[in-house]
Amino acid sequence: QLVESGGGSVQAGGSLRLACTVPASIRIRCMAWFRQAPIPGAERKVVAALSSGEVSEYSDSVKGRFIISKDNTKDTMYLQMNSLKPEDTAMYFCATYNSMESYDGTCLTSARYNNWGQGTQVTVSS
Repeated sequence: QLVESGGGSVQAGGSLRLACTVPASIRIRCMAWFRQAPIPGAERKVVAALSSGEVSEYSDSVKGRFIISKDNTKDTMYLQMNSLKPEDTAMYFCATYNSMESYDGTCLTSARYNNWGQGTQVTVSS
């Protein structure tokens, strides 16, 4: 249901923009981008999130470099990634937290997400 695109290889300092098609739903409480580093046992961690009220939040590792946004006319969420570093290399996933109940907490809580894309690879070389 969620489909990512836009991954690829880039040199350090470069930029990439990821896209994720997110079918519109009134049940979406949060949208987010996660990443999982190519290390055995690495956890999938949220890097950027957007609430239904369009409040954006970022992990400290990407704050000031990444921008999360959405285009409701295209049912698409984006992650603009600037000043990329080799440590940004990972599989990137989009996800949504869908619920019948309203929610006004932080969208950086990984455990809430219950709808996932298949991932897109981002590789940053030094």
